[in-house]
Amino acid sequence: MAEDYAAKMSRKTDAELRDYVTNRYQYREEAVLAALTELAQRGTPEPTAAGLIAELEVSKQETDRRELAVREQEAEKEQARRIARGEADPETATETGPALYSPGTITVFSVLFSMVAGGIMLALNLRTLRRTGPALLVVAFMLVYLVGGGYLLFWLKQLYGNQYNWLGSFFNLPAVLIYNLFFWPRYIGPQPYQSRPWLAPLLICGLIMLAFYYFALRFQGAMPTV
Repeated sequence: MAEDYAAKMSRKTDAELRDYVTNRYQYREEAVLAALTELAQRGTPEPTAAGLIAELEVSKQETDRRELAVREQEAEKEQARRIARGEADPETATETGPALYSPGTITVFSVLFSMVAGGIMLALNLRTLRRTGPALLVVAFMLVYLVGGGYLLFWLKQLYGNQYNWLGSFFNLPAVLIYNLFFWPRYIGPQPYQSRPWLAPLLICGLIMLAFYYFALRFQGAMPTV
């Protein structure tokens, strides 16, 4: 329950009220505003009251925003602890928290399209959580994986011909496992979140795939026949 500063200030002496104004940075904004109001009601207003009130109102809004952010963060941590202890249903927990692409969505996009699609979605999750360092780490992992994995497949093909072409079908699988078993637990964890809609990414990936096949067919058609 919020403290009744008006009633509290009505019991203060004028000197005590002036102390609230003079040393206002030591008190809550609501208390100082109530002291200014009480002085005005007693017929002894503070000469600079108008400027002080405007300053205190701005400061109060900033304080309220900080305290709300702290309360929301604590609520999310408590909900995560309850989920970890099995005291809360994860289905219910998704009603609160930031909007993130779920591990299932990241897995499906990685398998259907590419590990790049899943990695971008994971990096967007980390960006939403304002974890820029881990997001850049995911991007770096994707680049290293593409170069290293592509070189490995090329080396196997040069060494054994087409005998190991089937490995290309499993190219995305190790990346998916690293997304779900390393990056998500380490940098996101069991915190509650809302499932982010996946229709827009699906349309974008679909259009990219169509464009890729279109230009691939055009390129094959343009090649001279022997």
